Amino acid sequence: MWKVLPLLAALFAVAACASPQAATPAATQTSSLQRNAESLQAKLRRTPEDAAAWAGLGVTQVELARVTFDPQHYARAEKALTESLRLKPEGNGEAYIGRGALANARHDFAAAREWGRRAATVLPDNAAAQGVLVDALTQLGDDAGASVALQRMLDLRPGVASFTRAAYHFELRGRLDEARGALERALETASSPDEAEFCRLHLDKLAGRTDESVETTRQLAARASSPEHLVRYGKALDEAGQPVEARAQFDLALQQLRALGGDDLTAALIAADHGDPAEALRYAEKEWGKRQSVFTADALAWALHVNGRSAEAVPYSDRAVSLGWRDPDVLRHREAILGSLR
Repeated sequence: MWKVLPLLAALFAVAACASPQAATPAATQTSSLQRNAESLQAKLRRTPEDAAAWAGLGVTQVELARVTFDPQHYARAEKALTESLRLKPEGNGEAYIGRGALANARHDFAAAREWGRRAATVLPDNAAAQGVLVDALTQLGDDAGASVALQRMLDLRPGVASFTRAAYHFELRGRLDEARGALERALETASSPDEAEFCRLHLDKLAGRTDESVETTRQLAARASSPEHLVRYGKALDEAGQPVEARAQFDLALQQLRALGGDDLTAALIAADHGDPAEALRYAEKEWGKRQSVFTADALAWALHVNGRSAEAVPYSDRAVSLGWRDPDVLRHREAILGSLR
């Protein structure tokens, strides 16, 4: 049994997570998901009343959206999951998991929490249902609830999905040795090159071994044109003295976020650093109204600061580090906020 609290620290020290955040997927992962979607679609042409197949197709489309950053997959996922629930409205745990994953992907974390709870009620021994809850509760700032769901997930299926979530749990609390230990366990249990790549990337991030050169970040953005990778590419261009090219990447990241919808947190941070401060504050206040977590606390603190309201930012900055989170950008924000008031 894998204990998160209070014994997981000791366990991972001996044995050596959201998001709602991800590594660059290999082309093989996308191809595999596409093949799975095509197989399910072929099955549904033969047996269109198969609620389980519709649910599986919906979950696959959510994953395709995650790895391709194509918002069309969200609409396809919703259509498939809606059909599954039409055919089997009660006790359809797989469809509940799919709806929860879709809600998490769209940053509707309150809805994801409810779908996750429904899934866990129907499928109490399903690790994926607990994973939906871990992600939603973490983003909603329910740290106690997220810890309980994570423990249950680890008990049910100690593998890459649960160990990476455990790593994030520790990282948010500033317990980096234990976070590395959890990622090492995840790497040990990785069953595909994509999973191993994910683990190694995040181990390198924790160790500070990230190559943020223009060429490396350009390749990342080309392989997976996500807002995260576009921002990294933009930062590398900016540091290399190419501000016009950098601004184009930041603008493209914001365009993607608007198209995907729901991720006002990332939009707030991009706008605060590279766009309109007033827009950044609107995004941050909107997100804070939906969830009060360390993530939204940092975004709101930074948005207030860039709008010249540093004194108001301090309580939110305090909250952002209250668990022990020591993300470099969060610390940079905090140093600037406190420094401006000295």
